[in-house]
Parts: sequence; structure tokens; C-alpha cells
Amino acid sequence: MARGYNKLTALKVTRLNKPGRYSDGGNLYLQVSSRGGKSWLFRVETQRIRRWMGLGSVRTVSLEQARALAAAARLSVLQGIDPLEQRQQERLRRRGDPCESPDFDVCAAAYIAQHAPAWRNAKHRQQWENTLKTYASPIIGALKIKYVDTALILQVLQPIWTVRSETASRLRGRLERILAWAKVQGYRDGDNPARWRGHLQELLPRSDALKTVKHHSALPHTEIATFWTALRAQTTAAARAMQLTILTACRTSEVLGARWQEFDWDNQVWTIPAERMKLKRPHRVPLVPAMQGILERQQGLHPLLVFPGERAGRPLSNMAMLMLLRRLGRADLTVHGFRSTFRDWAAELTDYPSEVVEMALAHKVGSKVEHAYRRTDFFARRRQLLDDWAGYCTARPVVFDVGRG
Repeated sequence: MARGYNKLTALKVTRLNKPGRYSDGGNLYLQVSSRGGKSWLFRVETQRIRRWMGLGSVRTVSLEQARALAAAARLSVLQGIDPLEQRQQERLRRRGDPCESPDFDVCAAAYIAQHAPAWRNAKHRQQWENTLKTYASPIIGALKIKYVDTALILQVLQPIWTVRSETASRLRGRLERILAWAKVQGYRDGDNPARWRGHLQELLPRSDALKTVKHHSALPHTEIATFWTALRAQTTAAARAMQLTILTACRTSEVLGARWQEFDWDNQVWTIPAERMKLKRPHRVPLVPAMQGILERQQGLHPLLVFPGERAGRPLSNMAMLMLLRRLGRADLTVHGFRSTFRDWAAELTDYPSEVVEMALAHKVGSKVEHAYRRTDFFARRRQLLDDWAGYCTARPVVFDVGRG
């Protein structure tokens, strides 16, 4: 049976030369660097976060001494004391430095508050907040910023580095700037673990050199009923927003920005104003029964917004629907892709004219001359189209009337 502790020997420590980490047991490791240097590491696991605590070089700390230091660190953890925090506090006391290091989330919020006034618009601030909340906060948000190291930065970046390369690259830059700000504030010292040049570029592939990874961003229409069943089991506002997005074939921003004043319940019409449309033209959406049922469940939550978010006066973030896709195990999809699902369904399984389908998608149809002479937006046909689509999504039996297409 393999030993849980004291796996290494003094002779083995001398002979090990291949780069890597070698366990002695009890979270004590011998680390051999690519240049042959050897040092002792203790793995600290607190608040479900894994960090590494250096115990010194093999040249100055023997195997027995490293085991004693590891035992002391393990005892601290059992007593609910963070050994890294304990060591840092001792260093601060020796230096007479009263400066406390706040959590990463606190520093991130302070950085954003100081710099947001110079940013282009509120959306830029929201992008900062959303990416940090989604990818960084779950891993390092509650951790004191002075303890954020390269290993933790990699834990944040690696899961999305090759699949969401643009987002990951922007996130890395934001982490670097927050950590640099913290150093200037005196909350941490040493090199910036999120810097690219001469550091992360040795550990991660260049984002601009990554091959495009092809994902099924649009769900095949044959799978929409199964997906709808899973989506209907969710009871959150994000789930209802996604349901309405799918049924209306609208863009994400058009649904999340919906106002109650845009709805004409007597005529069962939702009119999206020009300023919220991509083509800067008003768009009328026929409200079929399946859509009305979703909207009824949102009534009374906010006097103006159909899908209010956590921040007062702001709608639900589009990140809420992306996170919902993750929870459903469909991170390979995008919300915008459901418009393609709708378009493929209409083309393959119905006989509705292309211009009716394109108008349902709020696309520009025909030339300027054709547009000038057209006196209809095919509203009645689009109502039938969207009702058939709702039936297909919800697995309701649908009989297509070819003549009406």
C-alpha cells in the first residue's frame, strides 16, 4: 500500500531532476523548475481555493525541515487560520506596515468606480462588471488581492482561453490593470501575475493565433422541442426572457430592453421602437398565445421593464441568458443562434415566402425601390408563422396550411 506521508527520501530529492512537482504527502511537494532549481511548496486549500505557499529552497531547507513547516501549516488550516495570511501578517508587523489587503472583488469595484467616468459609455462599464463577475469572482473574488498569483490567474483564464478567446484576452487585460492598481495602492507587491509579455505568453497560446474553433452556436431545429422542455423547467426571469427571445425570433437586446408601454394588449401587438432596432425602424411583433403566457408571468415585477435586472432601473443582463445556457449544459450555443434555428425551420419545414420570414427577423427585404412601394409588413402572415413556430417549439401538433404561405 502506498504511503500517504513521507513519500520522498533525501536521496530521491537529490536525484530528481525532471521538471515537475513531486508529492511527499500531506500537501507537501518538491518542485523542480525547468532550469533545475528545487524548492518546497505547501498546497493551501481554504475557502475552496487552492494556492501554493513557498517553504524555501532545497539548498536552505532540508526535507525534515520542510516536513516540519508543512505540519505547522496543516495545523493552522485545521484551526481555521490561513497560513499564507498568517505569514503575511507577521511580515507586516515586522515592517510596521499597517496596510491591509482587501479582497479582489473590492479592488475591482474600486478600480471600475475610479475609471468608469472616462470610459465611452455605460455599456463599457457593464462589460467590465459582467466579465469579472462571471469568470473571475467565482475563483478569486473573495480572496485577498495580495494572494492572487499566476496559478490562480490561469484557473480563471484557461477554461475560456481557446473557446472564448476574445473574451479571455479582454479579461486578462482587465485583471492586469486591477492588479497593477492594487500594487500602486500598496495592497500587493511583486510582479503582476496577469501580465502577458515575458510571463503568460510562455504559458498560454497567443489568442490571435488560435485556430477558430467551430461550435454549433445555432441549435438544429430538430432539437428545439427537447431544448424547450428543459428550458420550461427553469423558473428564473432569464429562462422566460430566453423563451420569449426564441418565440419572437427577436434579438437579445430587443427582448431584454422591452418596456410595458410597447405592448398593445387589445390588438395583441408588441411594437419595438426604432431606437431599439438594428435598422432604426419600428418593428411590430404579433403576440401569439404562447408569448402572452410568458409575459403574464413577468407582470407586476417592475412598472416599466418587462425583464428588470438586479440593478435599479436596469434590465436583465444578457450574461444572465448565457449563464443559463451553461447551467443547461449548452455552453456551445448562443442566444442569437436561435434566430438561425427559426430561419432553418421556416425554410425546411414550411412554405412561407422568404420575405415573410425575413420580416419576422426584422431584416431588410428587397431594394430601396421595392421597400418604397411595399405597403405591407405581412403582419397577418407573420402572426400565423410565429404561432406555427411556437407550436413546433412546444411540441404542439401543427398542421401547415400551404395555401396561406
